[in-house]
Amino acid sequence: MSQAIAKGIDPIIAEPGAPPIAAAGTSLVIREWSMSGPEYMHVHQSDDEAWHVLEGTLRFRFADREVDAAPGTTVFVPAGLAHTYRAIEPSRYLIILTPKIDRLIARLLNWSEVSDLRSTLGEFDTVLAEQAALQPGETLDQRSGA
Repeated sequence: MSQAIAKGIDPIIAEPGAPPIAAAGTSLVIREWSMSGPEYMHVHQSDDEAWHVLEGTLRFRFADREVDAAPGTTVFVPAGLAHTYRAIEPSRYLIILTPKIDRLIARLLNWSEVSDLRSTLGEFDTVLAEQAALQPGETLDQRSGA
């Protein structure tokens, strides 16, 4: 008998017309969302992330381009790639992420728990895009000449 059956774990099935899906396992989280991502470009250094657009359009920004994702489009961002996105019209989409990124988003959505953005991101192995481009040992102050 599998562990899932022994523990009474059931699959989560989201059919048309059902409430928005929210499923969290040990290695994967899926949520149905409608809001935009953060305004700043960021890099999850060890976690992949993906979106599947159900309605509306999401505009993804990468270091070298922007891409509009219409309904039916899936965007996969591998770990290490700078990105952000925003809903450019009322949208509904599935976001597929790791439990670590899910916890980061929950923290960022509760600003009272965020005293410093860089250190909060760092707790979840995420950096601002400009930090990701630093040479080993280089600081943002060194780059700006401060």
